[in-house]
Amino acid sequence: MTRLLVLRHAPTDWNAGRRIQGRADIPLSEAGREATAQWRLPDWTAGWQVLASPLSRALETARLLGLDPVPEPALTELDWGGWEGLRLSDRTRIDPAELARREALGLDFRAPGGESYRELQARLAPLLLRLAAAGRDTVAVCHRGVILALYACAADWTMIGDAPDGLQWGCAHLFRLDDSGAPVIERLNIALAA
Repeated sequence: MTRLLVLRHAPTDWNAGRRIQGRADIPLSEAGREATAQWRLPDWTAGWQVLASPLSRALETARLLGLDPVPEPALTELDWGGWEGLRLSDRTRIDPAELARREALGLDFRAPGGESYRELQARLAPLLLRLAAAGRDTVAVCHRGVILALYACAADWTMIGDAPDGLQWGCAHLFRLDDSGAPVIERLNIALAA
């Protein structure tokens, strides 16, 4: 059994402004750096390998946690295409009816010119298989979209309607990987507070 502990990067100014970041390489905000100073990984992760999305907000979060992350492209955030930098609530730029139509697609939701959650799951699959084959427990510092795609796979959730579990974003989430790399939920919402 291989364990995978995932956590979202600390906040950015775009998070505070409720802007869609996607693949835009937005750094942590000062508030994000201060929040990370209060975080600690569980003691039982000592010695685990550490991967991070190559986007600076994930790499910086890992480094502020005292980790030495290896950048992993598969952990890059969902591509939000033409909606990156916008607010979903901006009715002058994103038509609410169009947003609702796309959200009703669940795993096949895709912003214009972007990537679907199903495609993100396919992007993650080779990494998960590689981790399972190596049998090395891993911490991954990544993004909300990546964690949602991983969770949806483990929970057999189509991303239509509410998630079966409430995921908290200032926490870590632990999965087991079976021999095929398929994730199984072990424990959600693990506190990172010191």
